[in-house]
Amino acid sequence: MKHHRKFLLAGIAPVASTLAILALVFVFVVNSVGAAPATAAAHVANGRHALGIRGHVPAVNESRTSTPKLRYHGGPVMQAQEVSYAIFWEPSGWTVSSTYNSLIERWFGDVGGSVLYNNNTQYYQVVSGTRQHIVNKSSLGAAWIDTAAYPASGCTDTITPKECLTDAQIQAEVTHAISVNGWTAGLNHEFFVFTAKNVGSCFDSSSTTCAFSYYCAYHGNYTSGGSPVIYANMPYTGTDLTACGVSTTPNNDIDADSTINVTSHEQMESVTDPEPNSAWADSSGAEIGDKCAWMFGSVTLDGNKANVQFNGHFYIVQQEFDNKVDGCVLKGP
Repeated sequence: MKHHRKFLLAGIAPVASTLAILALVFVFVVNSVGAAPATAAAHVANGRHALGIRGHVPAVNESRTSTPKLRYHGGPVMQAQEVSYAIFWEPSGWTVSSTYNSLIERWFGDVGGSVLYNNNTQYYQVVSGTRQHIVNKSSLGAAWIDTAAYPASGCTDTITPKECLTDAQIQAEVTHAISVNGWTAGLNHEFFVFTAKNVGSCFDSSSTTCAFSYYCAYHGNYTSGGSPVIYANMPYTGTDLTACGVSTTPNNDIDADSTINVTSHEQMESVTDPEPNSAWADSSGAEIGDKCAWMFGSVTLDGNKANVQFNGHFYIVQQEFDNKVDGCVLKGP
């Protein structure tokens, strides 16, 4: 089995047999549209790429006079259409907010064709010498609620002492969901695992790199049955809003709004770099979302609670990096 993972504030480089993780940690900064992103610090570890927690101070300060652009590293992108599958893993006795699932599903239905997703169209893959740009198409393939019990904790975390899932256990849930639902894996399909409140996760049983203390979410890939499986681990942001929450709630559900922001980060990175750091990343390993993590630009919509409106619905989501303006935007290119 081959696997790579990438996180929202901890960025991780591609893994295979070499087990190299590239984790990027960002300072929490709220910037205006087009502003340069925060300084990032890179770490190398076990092949995952993650979004880090709010306000996390970089372990290494890198003084830069300019921000490096994203570079193409030769790998594939989600070029034709990204299809999202939402796996809501919610056993009896574990809870989520009343509108959590429906708002996340709505997001997946709204983001395709949006001005935010359009920013991805400047990025491309090269096949037989021809550039193939990402098209502005994305949809919700399906959503499934899994009420099966969580397995015995594979890791230990004081923030979530009742349940802690390793990356291997998250991958197993993705493989299970694909099998029981008859879904198809591939480079243009992404499987998001949303766990319930107070469920934690760590990269592995060493429990040194975990949700809410190091990352808010991550994306990655592995191979199953000869097919690439693109997936994302989405811990319940409402477990610790100080680490992973947004500051406003346009949909009157702070937990769902916070998770939608984190979902947007992982989704845009997977579209432009589905096998972490093989397609679009800068010279330090930062992906399109890393370079703008926790930067929301102008939050003036819906009574200053939202910064985007898609299909008549308001959201607050981070900006994404635009190579053309060399900065963070909510629409592009």
